Amino acid sequence: MDNDFIQIMGEGTINDDEYAKIEQFSAARTQKLEELYKGVLDVIDPEPTREGLEKTPIRVAKAMQFQTQGYNIDPRKILQSATFIEDYKQMVIVKDIELYSMCEHHMIPFFGKAHVAYIPNGKITGLSKIARVVDAYSRRLQVQERLTMQIRDCIDEGLRPLGVAVVIEAKHLCMMMRGVQKQNSVTTTSAFTGAFLNDTKTREEFIHLIGTKLH
Repeated sequence: MDNDFIQIMGEGTINDDEYAKIEQFSAARTQKLEELYKGVLDVIDPEPTREGLEKTPIRVAKAMQFQTQGYNIDPRKILQSATFIEDYKQMVIVKDIELYSMCEHHMIPFFGKAHVAYIPNGKITGLSKIARVVDAYSRRLQVQERLTMQIRDCIDEGLRPLGVAVVIEAKHLCMMMRGVQKQNSVTTTSAFTGAFLNDTKTREEFIHLIGTKLH
C-alpha cells in the first residue's frame, strides 16, 4: 500500500459534521496507471487525443483503484472493530448483499449478490461488518470460487462461530460480452463450515431462508 494517498471529495457529496464521502487515490499509482492507459488508447483508437478521450486515462486510473480498493483493507480488522459478547446461538443471515468484482482472467466485471450466515458461539458482529467483509474481498481481482471461500474463512476465523455459510450468485461479463456470449447464465458458488457443513437440516434451513421473501 502506498504512503502517498491523497483524499478527494466525491462529486455531489454532503460535507458536514455527520457525513462526508471521501475517495482515496495514490498519486504515484494514478500517474503510472494514467500513462499506461494512454498507451492502451494509442493502440486501440485511431484518434486517442480527441476531446472525448482527453481525460479518459486519468478517469480509468482512478476507477481501477476504486474497483480494487480491497487490497488496502484488512477484512479481519473490520470484524474486530465491532465484536460483542452475546449469548445467541441461532442463525444470523445477511442476504442479498450486492457485490461487484473484477474477473482476474480478463479484468472484466462480474456482479451479483452474496448471502452470508453464521451461528454465533458467544460472539456476534455488527451486521454492516458482514457486508463490508464482502466488499473488502470482492474489490480485488478475483475468481468467484476463491471469493466465496475467503468470505467464509474470514468470518470463521474472526468470530469462531458454530458454523458459517456463504452463497454467491453472480453474472460474469466475460461470459456475456465475449467468449460464449451467454446472456442469461448465472454462476452460483457455496462454502460451509461447522453446523452448515455437518448438519443437513441446518444447511437446508439456510438455503430455504435465502430463497424466501420475508419482506
